[in-house]
Amino acid sequence: MTDYKELVILGLLKDGPKHGYKIKKLLKNILRVFTTIDTKSIYYPLKTLKNKGLLEEEITRQGHRPERHTYRLTDKGQEYFNKLVLDNFLSLTRPFVNIDLSLYFYPYLDKNTAMRKIKVRQRALERVKKWLLNNISQGSYSSQPHLNAIFKHNLKLIEAEIDFTQGLLKEIFNP
Repeated sequence: MTDYKELVILGLLKDGPKHGYKIKKLLKNILRVFTTIDTKSIYYPLKTLKNKGLLEEEITRQGHRPERHTYRLTDKGQEYFNKLVLDNFLSLTRPFVNIDLSLYFYPYLDKNTAMRKIKVRQRALERVKKWLLNNISQGSYSSQPHLNAIFKHNLKLIEAEIDFTQGLLKEIFNP
């Protein structure tokens, strides 16, 4: 498991114990705005973190319902989370933008199909920009400056991607 995934899972448990389904739901519904973590299986990473001594697991059962596994940070998990989150501020990992991979293989594509797909991408980027602007203008997160900063950062990234994509359409398809 990457440090990045560990950071997110430990961070979600920082404000209190949660069961696996709740963690998966938070990843899917909230953090997907800020991160791209695979949520197919949350239980394997939780087991790995438990085996490292970073989490404790409590198993409960209510009536005839299935067992519920609830996870909480250990002291070691708290310390490791603090290390990861502070180290992450200094991480200058190159962001992976998946269009770069498609552009690498562009010579093998049907040019008209590629152009249509890039235009669809452009419209999707514009929708994301509109959504971000709406959240920022409504002040949805103004009382939480750290979340507001994330929205503004993502807006800058989306605007750069829109600008790049517009230039790409001109450069490749209208040389």
